[in-house]
Amino acid sequence: MSVSGSKPRKIRTAVFPVAGLGTRFLPATKAMPKEMLTVVDRPVIQHAVDEARAAGIEFFIFVTGRNKGVIEDHFDSQFELENTLETRGKKSELEALNRDLPQAGQAAFTRQQSPLGLGHAVWCARELVGDAPFALLLPDMLHQGREPCLAEMIRAYEEHGGNHVAVKPVPDDQAHLYGICGVTDAKAKVSAITQMIEKPPRGTAPSNLHITGRYILQPEIFALLAEQERGAGGEIQLTDAMIKLAAKKDQPFHAVRFDGEIYDCGSKIGWLTANVAYALQRPDLAAEFKAELKKLV
Repeated sequence: MSVSGSKPRKIRTAVFPVAGLGTRFLPATKAMPKEMLTVVDRPVIQHAVDEARAAGIEFFIFVTGRNKGVIEDHFDSQFELENTLETRGKKSELEALNRDLPQAGQAAFTRQQSPLGLGHAVWCARELVGDAPFALLLPDMLHQGREPCLAEMIRAYEEHGGNHVAVKPVPDDQAHLYGICGVTDAKAKVSAITQMIEKPPRGTAPSNLHITGRYILQPEIFALLAEQERGAGGEIQLTDAMIKLAAKKDQPFHAVRFDGEIYDCGSKIGWLTANVAYALQRPDLAAEFKAELKKLV
């Protein structure tokens, strides 16, 4: 918790909820977690971890579920593969694998045994996070910008303390589809949040700034999640607990406006679009890929 006039505690830990079933991608996700679907040549979850690492995160917590063991394997050493690469002289591939690998003790995995929603998934990480502020990244939502979204948020947090939520404008007629923040200045890069509401009825949204799946939260959120009743969809909603936390005098919330592109890789169109967008940003692929796209369209 940030006390007025004191320096906020450093954000060292990030939580990644990866227990979802991925039913929208069946049959591809029957035996493979949706977080391991690739955007170009990196799994979706790796892109989210890359963003966190670029923002200075040192400890990575994954809230998993059944049949998610491959995620843990992905962030572990693969002796046979590494030995084969070394034997065949594939140094660049081996170096790339080693760069992505968390150091010993930097990654932890815990189970969400029941699908009780995002709020419950966050609560499952409470013992690993401890009494410290933390970042929360929803891996499905890939944020592509000139600077990592979480890095922008941490910079805002270091100035303001408290809790932070990444937001991005949506068309006014689509605001009812999202979690929306009301703010003191909708045009500002960082603005105090005055209201949070999950999927407001048409025409009632306090702004068009939707919550994009990146958060910095104080550990007091865990006590609220522990007693949080089930909300929409019969699930424990994170937004409901954040609203209660924001009502406390010493728990301000700020919105950090993200100006890059966001791809919802939990949907087929979002995932396909992300593959195109990320491929076009790759110097080794862009020219040839663009030529192939022109042939198709």
